[in-house]
Amino acid sequence: MTTIERIDATPAPQAPPDLIRGILANTGLRMTQQRLALMDLLFARGGRHVTAESLHEELVRSGAPGSISSVYRGLKDFSDMGLLRRVPIYGSTAWFDTELKHHHHFYAVDEDRLMDVPTEGIAVRNLPALPEGYQLLSVDVLLRIRKQYHDTDRRVERCALT
Repeated sequence: MTTIERIDATPAPQAPPDLIRGILANTGLRMTQQRLALMDLLFARGGRHVTAESLHEELVRSGAPGSISSVYRGLKDFSDMGLLRRVPIYGSTAWFDTELKHHHHFYAVDEDRLMDVPTEGIAVRNLPALPEGYQLLSVDVLLRIRKQYHDTDRRVERCALT
């Protein structure tokens, strides 16, 4: 049986614009105005979780050029280059994390929000044997949560459903 212990996750440091340009230059991707704007939005504020839709909204608010399809393409390119980590959540929304150290997540289903799990308290043990010819890359724990409702909230919710 395989055992994997949690690796401490710390927030990604804020990246100054010159560092962002250097990172992008080292990927071999063309340094377009939109890629620079996306990198700035992704890394200038430290560790964060984004979707293509949320990042596109930020891009539009910032006044930078770009379509939703180019944001999807940029996120895929950055993920393929190891600059972002795609967080495996079931459903139609793809989430990306700027924190590259392995860590786990809470997913608030009623808020459609992703949050890091505190560094203590997660240990994965007693995993099954892997199929022949495969190696384990990681174990990603996703804890689906929702806000706890009080009795009065549930009564209102039930009335709305009937």
